Amino acid sequence: MNNILLYVGIDDTDSSSGMCTTYITCVIISKLKDCGFNITGHPRLIRLNPFARFKTRGNGATSFKLELKSLKEAEEVKKIVLENVQELSVLEDERTNPGVVFYNNKITPELQEFSLKAIRNIVSIEDAENLLNKVGADFYKFKNGRGIIGALAAISCPLNDKTYELLAYRISENYGKPRQINHESVREMDKHTYPKTFDNLDEGYIAIEPHTPCPVLYGIRSENPEILMKAKSIVKVTEQVERYCVYLTNQHTDMHLQKVANIENMEKFQCYIVEGVVKDKPHVIEGGHLIFTLKDESGEIECAAYEPTKRFRDFVRELEPEDILRVYGGVGEGINKKGTLNIEKFELLELAIPLRLLNPICDCGKRMKSAGAGKGYKCPICGAKIRDGKKERIEISRNIEKGFYETPPSARRHLSKPIIRKK
Repeated sequence: MNNILLYVGIDDTDSSSGMCTTYITCVIISKLKDCGFNITGHPRLIRLNPFARFKTRGNGATSFKLELKSLKEAEEVKKIVLENVQELSVLEDERTNPGVVFYNNKITPELQEFSLKAIRNIVSIEDAENLLNKVGADFYKFKNGRGIIGALAAISCPLNDKTYELLAYRISENYGKPRQINHESVREMDKHTYPKTFDNLDEGYIAIEPHTPCPVLYGIRSENPEILMKAKSIVKVTEQVERYCVYLTNQHTDMHLQKVANIENMEKFQCYIVEGVVKDKPHVIEGGHLIFTLKDESGEIECAAYEPTKRFRDFVRELEPEDILRVYGGVGEGINKKGTLNIEKFELLELAIPLRLLNPICDCGKRMKSAGAGKGYKCPICGAKIRDGKKERIEISRNIEKGFYETPPSARRHLSKPIIRKK
């Protein structure tokens, strides 16, 4: 009898009290291995649409696959998975609505398209349930079962581009306590592994360390799973590591972004790559957020570099009207119907040549002042007057060049592709 390839997808087990899907999946995989089951390849961590209205903290779903010898083994696997999801999920949290999917057939283009839709658009529980029934998958819903969306997406996501993340987990007694990570060892790890690992540091900020009460002690990201093991050996901690797991992911791939021909076609709660012209000088609003308008022949949209993006706002502040940009980001709620484009990064394609109009200079060397509407100019020093003087056009030097500019690691979305990965 041929072996059975069984895919298992899990999602929506995160809770505000600190539990996370990756930890539950890592525990389940350990228990399955202890029972003698063969897990093939790396488990997956797939991030979904960061602008979905109903989502967990990182909006991530997980999956893994097993080679089984019989349908009886498949039933044993299902029992272990479901028991642990029920036991470890914080079901009393109203935002925790787990879903588990078991699938033992080919990954079809229709399934892949569903996954991409969940990453780039909005998918309903009914959409997922209808497709699961159509392809003959087994699925289980806890409470409203919203997790079946991510569970199916994690199984079927096409990974033409991919990264890896090593997640180390704490013992439960330490949840909510300050993490005991030697920060100097993180800097040493970055020195020896960057850019094969990335987003480890952000100036004085240790970016591998979460700041939530979840089970994760730290997470290291790379394009190479072998480098992750080297990185782990360098990072020093003074608390017990319960377990760790290396996930294959779509993180930092820009998979959530869709190229759009014009601004008019952009919709709320979706993520885009769009080209346009800066309409107005960026300005600061309450909260320290920086706002400007991007326009094209079809319309315009408000763009924002929010306060948490810190020094990224310095680059945005240098933009001038008529600069041509390619902007990467997602459309969230805004002050108008169109919403606001949250900038993840931008490419400055062409710089406008901003000009400043200055009053003429007097023969005495002092710049003149207006003598009043229609009255020409008057020198404030010698009193000389001219009626037909023309303003002087001065080209303003720019403190920004053509190229890419991105948010720092501390403010970067899970899916946003850092510039270092473009090389």
